[in-house]
Amino acid sequence: MEYVELPKIKLHAHLTGSISRQALHEIWLRKKETGNTDLDDPLVVMPEVLTDFLNDGVCYLELRTTPRSTPQLSAEQYIATLVDTISLFEYENPQLHTRVVDLDLCGDPTARPNGEISIFTPVFEEANTKGLGITVHFAEAEASGSEEELSTLLSWKPGRLGHVIWEGEDTKKEIARRGLCLELCLSCNVKADMVIGGFEGHHFGHWREVEGPKISLSTDDVGVFGSPLSNEYRLVAQHFGLDRQAIYDLASQPIDGIFGGDQEKERLRRLMCPR
Repeated sequence: MEYVELPKIKLHAHLTGSISRQALHEIWLRKKETGNTDLDDPLVVMPEVLTDFLNDGVCYLELRTTPRSTPQLSAEQYIATLVDTISLFEYENPQLHTRVVDLDLCGDPTARPNGEISIFTPVFEEANTKGLGITVHFAEAEASGSEEELSTLLSWKPGRLGHVIWEGEDTKKEIARRGLCLELCLSCNVKADMVIGGFEGHHFGHWREVEGPKISLSTDDVGVFGSPLSNEYRLVAQHFGLDRQAIYDLASQPIDGIFGGDQEKERLRRLMCPR
């Protein structure tokens, strides 16, 4: 099976972790020469990342990034630069359209364990009222898998959960009851020793048998782990015995989990589920 040609949905990818080695090398050469980061860096990186995803058969992408202030640019300038770059890419690829669709909580999973993430509750409540989708890094590490913390995250009414590694049985049942979409990153979890038992022991094997939740295979940081989304599908076929039809069915599972709106869902159904 040709996994690159398979139309795929990508819902869990970080901009800075998705930069190709070639793009990183070019930025390093420029920084070495000038000693500074300037606004050209995001302008170089973003088209490279988007083009790489497009060439890998990604037909819908939600790309996340964290605005950061640096001595050279403010967080506002960072956002403006990225938006301008996305707009240019959209102009050059008129079949695509882009916008901000959701809010995510991510970062060091050990930084605020034991429920302290409740300080972000007002932000996510406001995001809900503004109509933004919500996805969160969920039980990514043992330190962030307490019942109190996971209960807080679920109280934000997320539509999707990322990683879902260290949750307990009661939380698993609640996830199934809600029918949430799960962003599962096999290569990331295995190569970073986040799970036990290698690919065969990955919790993808558990969730694919559970009725209710939908699975969205993802890469997390393809530039770090070196596994594009097409390879993630090859891996689940190899390690979990999925045949051609099962792969097609898996690829279409995330459709209802996207935050791009009903029009996009219908486009994806026509593309991925032809009658």
